[in-house]
Amino acid sequence: MTISGFSYVRNGFNYDCPFIEAITSILPICDEFVVAVGDSTDGTREAIEQIGSPKIKIIDTTWDLRLRAGGKIFSQQTNLALDAIKGDWAFHIQADEVIHEKDLYKIKHSIEKENENSRIDGFILPFIHFWGDYYHYRNSRRVHKHEVRIFKNTGTVRSYRDSQGFRKYTSTEAYNNNSDKGKKLLVNKIDTPIFHYNNVRTPDSILKKHSEMGFFYGHEKKQTEETRKAQYDFNIVDRVAEFKDSHPNVMQKRIAAHPNDFVYDNSKATWVKKDKFIQPIEDLLGFKIGEYKNYIELK
Repeated sequence: MTISGFSYVRNGFNYDCPFIEAITSILPICDEFVVAVGDSTDGTREAIEQIGSPKIKIIDTTWDLRLRAGGKIFSQQTNLALDAIKGDWAFHIQADEVIHEKDLYKIKHSIEKENENSRIDGFILPFIHFWGDYYHYRNSRRVHKHEVRIFKNTGTVRSYRDSQGFRKYTSTEAYNNNSDKGKKLLVNKIDTPIFHYNNVRTPDSILKKHSEMGFFYGHEKKQTEETRKAQYDFNIVDRVAEFKDSHPNVMQKRIAAHPNDFVYDNSKATWVKKDKFIQPIEDLLGFKIGEYKNYIELK
């Protein structure tokens, strides 16, 4: 049984992504790691080369900006890396996601345990969505709780929509021409979290990120100064909580270098009206009402 890690990245330094940490965090349990590196101008490719692992294979890509509507370019880049892996199992990690070293054994053991199970397609992992700094995380109903990150490499699985998840398709042609909407993967859950650092950035990189997302989803618009400021005022959020556990070792240098100046002000909490009433009910029940799941969890 072999495991292949795969990812994609473009100008990772410009957007302050922990892409090196993402790759190296799962490298110990991977037999290979394939990364599609877009046409970067900030030294991203060179940095990945400098990791110096024979497990890593770089695929050089040029982003086709005609595919930017709906974030399709992200899915396309994911599939380019996925198509190049050879392992029995595929482990997808995005450029702002990191796994704690203490969880690697449990992940590998879970994969080995289900390797011969024909019912299971893959695994979902829970997310910790860090917010503002490395000591707070967003825990409202507006963030996704789990996503598929590990699955059997059968050749029938493709990135779904904007690379958030995966589905099984009858053929690559059917996937490409949208004649097949795909089947949700049958999954088990591994209780080892993805440390999601998308919203731990400098104000400058946050603005770059928002600008890029608007461009690649095809809905960029002129912003007012007030809107720009709101994008990096981390207090303008519904709810966050304190994080009191440890971070992955690969993140320690980045954490030490980050300005620890975020002070959470609950008085600025900003809720979607219906969420303000639904959230306490969900907290009491212990599950998300009407949660969208791009997978079927086996019981």
